[in-house]
Amino acid sequence: MARAASSRVASAKPVETKEVKVNGTAPSRRGTRKAADAPATNGTAEESEDGEAVEEAVEEAPPKPAGRSRVKKTETSAPAPKAAPKKTMKRKKDDESEPEAEDEPVPAVKKAKVARAKAAPAPKAAPAPKAAPKAAPAANGVPEPDFKPKGPRRQKGGNKAEVNAIRYTEPLKVFVFGEGGSGELGFGATKKAIDVKRPRYNEALTNMNVVRIVTGGMHVVALTKDNKILTWGVNDNGALGRDTSHGNVKLRDLDADDSDSDSEDETGGLIDVEATPTAVSSDYFPEHTVFVDIAAGDSCSFALTTEGAVYGWGTFRKNEGILGFERGNHTAPRPVYLDSLKKITQLVCGTNHAYALDKDGHVYAWGNGQQNQLGRRVTERTLIQSLQPNKIGFHDPSIKKHSQRIAYLASGDYHGLAIAEDGHIWAWGANNYCESGYTENAGAEDASVLQPRIIHSLEGKNVESLAGGSHHNIAITKDGQVLVWGRCDGSQTGIPADQLSAENDEEKVLKNNNVPKILVQPTPIPNLKDIVTGACGPDHTIVVDKSGKAYSWGFSANYQTGQGTDDDIDIPTLIDNTAVRETKLTWAGCGGQYSILASLKE
Repeated sequence: MARAASSRVASAKPVETKEVKVNGTAPSRRGTRKAADAPATNGTAEESEDGEAVEEAVEEAPPKPAGRSRVKKTETSAPAPKAAPKKTMKRKKDDESEPEAEDEPVPAVKKAKVARAKAAPAPKAAPAPKAAPKAAPAANGVPEPDFKPKGPRRQKGGNKAEVNAIRYTEPLKVFVFGEGGSGELGFGATKKAIDVKRPRYNEALTNMNVVRIVTGGMHVVALTKDNKILTWGVNDNGALGRDTSHGNVKLRDLDADDSDSDSEDETGGLIDVEATPTAVSSDYFPEHTVFVDIAAGDSCSFALTTEGAVYGWGTFRKNEGILGFERGNHTAPRPVYLDSLKKITQLVCGTNHAYALDKDGHVYAWGNGQQNQLGRRVTERTLIQSLQPNKIGFHDPSIKKHSQRIAYLASGDYHGLAIAEDGHIWAWGANNYCESGYTENAGAEDASVLQPRIIHSLEGKNVESLAGGSHHNIAITKDGQVLVWGRCDGSQTGIPADQLSAENDEEKVLKNNNVPKILVQPTPIPNLKDIVTGACGPDHTIVVDKSGKAYSWGFSANYQTGQGTDDDIDIPTLIDNTAVRETKLTWAGCGGQYSILASLKE
């Protein structure tokens, strides 16, 4: 049931006329750019201003533009009976709170007993050693009765060593838009969830009281107020952390007449158990585990607890295919405790790598390091060893007496970003488009920054937060300004095209055949002010200002900018429809080909 999609590749070497390779980056499952001559129409139902679908009669649906096709799914077996869920903990700061019981579960169907002839009693032998707990889950995705989840060592009496306070307590009102053909928008199996052109209210998800959301390539992870982890979207490599093999998709009957086939294809080809936000079983975590944060990559997901413990599931991919989740574990379909990570305070993910920050300011990296995104040299012979988290060293001889303690982490698809305790901004990894901020080899073929280096062009800018896409980044300053740098040949930077073309200083903009390709110098985006938060997709960006208004720009072939068009958005443009017009937004998230906005729930 694997669904293939490729990342938006093709890049040009700005200082020469020959084409620049994309640094050997692996094909990801992120959105693909439409062909230049693709038709503007997409053959889907038009939407009203508030995001609701409007039926439009057409004689024959036009072909889909290139880069927006979806692979048909095969029919699978009928759903198996669900097992009884176990009690979950409320997200309260009082550790002595009693667990809140859920609704009475439906009894599982029992197999009929088969009578067997009794064998003659065998001579007594010494008792066999006790079997180790089973690590593999049962067929229905719930651990066997003797399965014992692993976790951090606790003090005598079960007392937990608290490293992190609970961070997210306010339930969110959620709006989604963009490509939903793999269930990314969380509406369940309905064809109305595909190609949502403008923000649409997700009532079901809002009613689940989510307090934190993170966007992966083609899946989403959310944390609820009552301490559940919800997942939805593509589960081909275990990214959802739960069993969806029993999911059933209703295939369209090609022999049926049009009226019947339309009525039977209301699922839009989606698998309900993947497309519907559903909780990961709490049986995979020790009792009284409380989550404080989550992270998502392309095919992997992670969760952070109050004890500073990290759990993860899914897998990492390399250029040639699946790399693995950890040594000896090809894919982790259920949560796994990463025992080498202790006292962690922050988690972030790139496409196929992850970073963790501990309470002492040390950064650990693991996953795919083929673009040097792990901050250390990784060879093909030692590639499998990169699945083990290792500490990144922060040393830059260009500045004396800098701090090596990191206070904040961010990640692009193939590069890392960090803010140190003394305010220096660090970056490492892929540098084809100067995304790592290192100007000396920017634009060169297979350019990268092996170890973290300070971005000198951001010195003294008072940067408060960072976000990275495939080959571009934004930095939000303390006074609400947005600085942008990196790839600029597809509206990624939000800088007007005429302004980029008029710049002839190669220390600021690099061109190829007189076409701007790389914005080398971090540059303020005109007409944006009082910005408080922002997020980057592979080639699009959304920011939110302090008044609660969201602005988007960049690649929009799958409507991920929320502007109602599949044309690229050149400059920051207000996201404005009836669904969000009167709403004070507080957060934005950008996936591979979809986006999510949220406000505080009223």
